[in-house]
Amino acid sequence: MPRHIDVLGHVNNAVWVEWVQDMATAHWDAVAAPEHARDYIWLVVRHEIDYRGNIGEGETVTGETWIPGDPQGATSARRVDFRNAQGKVIVSALTTWAMLDRETKRPARVRPEVVAPFRLDA
Repeated sequence: MPRHIDVLGHVNNAVWVEWVQDMATAHWDAVAAPEHARDYIWLVVRHEIDYRGNIGEGETVTGETWIPGDPQGATSARRVDFRNAQGKVIVSALTTWAMLDRETKRPARVRPEVVAPFRLDA
């Protein structure tokens, strides 16, 4: 979309962050156990993004997301890689999310069974 393009003719960095968050949310909505989706919500606490390339208007990108390791207390890391049409990773993100109890809005310890369906090694 033209509104996603910056003055250099590439996807704006803020748009990549939006896409990372959209993918994580869609992944949770699609895969989380119903009781987990009912009881918990997630909040981003950190983004780390490496830009190794970019795409311009009319070009396509595909994204892949997964949980790369074990949770730490109330937080869990998530990877997102975006590949260009040639299959090269052009943007790679590592985000840290905090899990909150939906009712109290307080941090909740992330149990392994909550993130297990999102791991590549599961």
